[in-house]
Amino acid sequence: MGAHTWEAGLSDVRLVLRSRRVITPDGERPASIAVGGDGRITEILPHDAEPPGGATLEDVGDDVVLPGLVDTHVHVNDPGRSAWEGFWTATRAAAAGGITTLVDMPLNSLPPTTTAPHLATKREVARPKAHIDVGFWGGAIPGNTGELRALHEAGVFGFKCFLSPSGVEEFPELDPAGLAEAMAEIASFDGLLIVHAEDPGRLASAPQKGGPAYADFLASRPRSAENDAIARLIELSAAHGTRVHVLHVSSADALPLMTKARAEGLPLTAETCPHFLTLTAEEVPDGATEFKCCPPIREKENQDALWQGLADGTLDCVVSDHSPCTTDLKTPDFGTAWGGISSLQLGLPAVWTEARRRGFALTDVARWMSTAPARLVGLETKGAIAPGRDADFAVLAPDQTFTVDPARLHHRNQVTAYAGKTLHGVVRATWLRGRRIAVHGEPTQQTGRLIERQAA
Repeated sequence: MGAHTWEAGLSDVRLVLRSRRVITPDGERPASIAVGGDGRITEILPHDAEPPGGATLEDVGDDVVLPGLVDTHVHVNDPGRSAWEGFWTATRAAAAGGITTLVDMPLNSLPPTTTAPHLATKREVARPKAHIDVGFWGGAIPGNTGELRALHEAGVFGFKCFLSPSGVEEFPELDPAGLAEAMAEIASFDGLLIVHAEDPGRLASAPQKGGPAYADFLASRPRSAENDAIARLIELSAAHGTRVHVLHVSSADALPLMTKARAEGLPLTAETCPHFLTLTAEEVPDGATEFKCCPPIREKENQDALWQGLADGTLDCVVSDHSPCTTDLKTPDFGTAWGGISSLQLGLPAVWTEARRRGFALTDVARWMSTAPARLVGLETKGAIAPGRDADFAVLAPDQTFTVDPARLHHRNQVTAYAGKTLHGVVRATWLRGRRIAVHGEPTQQTGRLIERQAA
């Protein structure tokens, strides 16, 4: 073992996690990660550093240690629609998949997170069920502009709105006047608006056939709906100075608009999702509504351009948009089936499988799925393996493969578009603040906390 002189104040180190492949902000390298009794990283040490007395050494060999994933787009649906999902099942699935922090969307639960009292209700339900750290988005809907500041002060990370119907009556879309009003209010306290960006006029004029044919469903959600909505958001962001984040970008045609806006200094960020990066319209069988989501999975050439958007930084984050439902709601009719992809437990291997094929590295995956989402919501203690950060880790065997068996998924309803697919990357273990919370896909300790936006 190599000699190491411990700095003063580091005598409380209780864990040293060692790997020949640790993903740090400076790249991948062999290292030993020292974790203090407070669950924070104290030092990144040489690989062969002698652990201090009393510390436990965990050597994972050639398995890769990544920062725990931060998923800022999860529909937990609890309370109210907990038959669809719930905090107990969702956070267990997340832990099994290497996710250590999630931020819950404000809709599909009853009540929706559109007032501070509704947020309090959500927190009461989540607190005893959280296997990982859980935060919350607020919602911007018609008539609740006066509630937004109180939600912000109560610790939500930002505000979700729709520009087209959301699919649930208790969370209506904002019309142009309502959107402008919400953006002005959110800008007044430097909040963040996150937007489901599809233009309702474009959707209304698209052919709406219904039925089992995926081609018909794809035609009903054209790229132009996203492109026009994003162009409008850019105009309003410039007018009001509002920070805007575009959710689940599926249309690569919108990327040049966002590149230009960012070059002009607008506070615009964007995300895409594992299903847009790994699944294509060409492979969706008719009637297979487990593939249905809005906006939709598009063609392969569009997917190639989304990967380029990640490579050049136009797209910041890759997050799940885990939007589950009961099995009966996935009818074979794309017109009536519930739209949403269940992928919470599978996002890391799904993205890594395609990323490695395209020549990307695990440092890229860590940036997209941990560092950038943590930065988006201002979580300065998450998203990187560095001193002072929470000791949140995903330990991955990157070259090992597995075939997706829905029965082994921990989310409540075992419906997934990835069923039967062979993926690279097995999550060996997940650590939250220095405690191992999942091993070989099975959750162990329940140590999650509720988290709030950190005041600037």
